[in-house]
Amino acid sequence: MSTQDSPVELFGLRIAHIGINTDSPAEADEVAGLFESLMGLEVRHIAPISMFAGTLVEVMNNGGRGEKGHIGFHVDDLDAAVRWFGERGYEVDESTRTTLPTGDHLVYFSRPIAGFAIHLTDSE
Repeated sequence: MSTQDSPVELFGLRIAHIGINTDSPAEADEVAGLFESLMGLEVRHIAPISMFAGTLVEVMNNGGRGEKGHIGFHVDDLDAAVRWFGERGYEVDESTRTTLPTGDHLVYFSRPIAGFAIHLTDSE
């Protein structure tokens, strides 16, 4: 595989976080608390629909995207990565493009993989 064919090399692709779906804020608090206890990942309430355990685990409190949850991948240049994946037949769902309160962005791919929604983000 050449550098031209590697999104890791081209865009600094790496896992940003794993998203876990829960059905309620209470269940989300419990799950995030377990990751805090197990791995020392501080629980942070960032948005009304989710909380984070550190930066590694996002716990959705409303069911979330994907049958099993989601996987967020960081890229250094979101628009270039979206074009690159699109040229290879992997389209994003533009209706999911979001600007986060931090000013960072994310967009989900149209097709889930193995029950997981997949998104790209330029947030750290």
